[in-house]
Amino acid sequence: LKWWVCPRKEQPVSSKMAGKDAKKASKVADAVKSSVSRKTKKIRSKVRFYRPKTLIKARDPKYPTKSVESRGDKMDKYRMIEYPVTTESAMKKIEEINTLVFIVGLKATKPKIKEAVRQLYDVQCAKVNTLITPDGKKKAYVHLTQDYDALDVANRIGII
Repeated sequence: LKWWVCPRKEQPVSSKMAGKDAKKASKVADAVKSSVSRKTKKIRSKVRFYRPKTLIKARDPKYPTKSVESRGDKMDKYRMIEYPVTTESAMKKIEEINTLVFIVGLKATKPKIKEAVRQLYDVQCAKVNTLITPDGKKKAYVHLTQDYDALDVANRIGII
């Protein structure tokens, strides 16, 4: 068996291929003739770099950030005032300085406590003092106005 190599046949050059090659050649010739332009480096006049101002678009959400709407005010009057304090010192305050003592919610504010006491017990508050106890509860001292007696209110609530 003889091994032999097949001679390669020359393909005729089409007119399309010749046109493309000519275009490439002319581009290269133009590039060789023209000088190479280099990008000039920007001269910085300030030490600090300021980020360039880019386009800032307004938000266009495709879905709501919360899937369910909120249930309204979670701190209602019943969650505001948890229970009255019935210690001996609290009783002394009721009798002597016309003051009721309550344990209230940690997120309760003085105006909200005042409003909750007015709604629950039908009394006007002159002033509310609050403190957070060492065990992490909020205590409210509710001073009643001269028109109302703290002893009567305490009897009505049932702490005496």
